Amino acid sequence: MSGASAPGCAVHRRLHLTIDPADLVAVGAVRHRLRTALSHWGVPELSDTAELLSSELVTNALLHTGKGAVFDAVLGTDSRLRIEVQDGASRLPGRRRDPEPEYATSGRGLLLVEALADSWGVQLKGDGKITWFELALP
Repeated sequence: MSGASAPGCAVHRRLHLTIDPADLVAVGAVRHRLRTALSHWGVPELSDTAELLSSELVTNALLHTGKGAVFDAVLGTDSRLRIEVQDGASRLPGRRRDPEPEYATSGRGLLLVEALADSWGVQLKGDGKITWFELALP
């Protein structure tokens, strides 16, 4: 995993990380770097939800695409946090369709994103997609 963060003025409230294919260990590092950035930017109250939802999106990108991912977190001047995870697959993410979903041990990531994010979506790109969510300050 490689990345850069630019803490400081509003223009530089951005965390950019590149995650190698199948590097699931990097998910923990993404959470840690995001929590540190949000604390530095003065919005630590967004950390728990942002970490949980970011973990879900990054894990999905690594598990279901066989490729790496690009993670971006930006805190706008309106104090809205936008997280984007770009991957190299154009297949849209989907929800689990198990006959007995209450016994499933995975597949609830998008349900969490839908329930906890203020807004979220998927943007198709020529070389893959970006799955994103936004959180507003409480």
